[in-house]
Amino acid sequence: MCYKITVLNSKISKLTSEKSNLIEMEGVVTQCVSNAMFKVKLENGFQVLAYVSGKIRRNYIRILLGDRIIVELSPYDLTRGRIVYRLRQNQKRN
Repeated sequence: MCYKITVLNSKISKLTSEKSNLIEMEGVVTQCVSNAMFKVKLENGFQVLAYVSGKIRRNYIRILLGDRIIVELSPYDLTRGRIVYRLRQNQKRN
């Protein structure tokens, strides 16, 4: 029984270390592409192709043209990202 707990703890720590490598940036949706993919212009001027995360899909949050969003980028491929949060109109990022 104790063995299973240590295996689960090691898997959880591995997942959290992978998440810490991600880069979060704010951007604006500039174009809607098919299959819930969006072209996003980041705050630094770069353009990326981003898809909607499962959490946003599950809660039926709509992403529209001109929305301000937060995108997670992998350090390995900075041209693709995952939309993890949609900011409200007057909301500022923490």
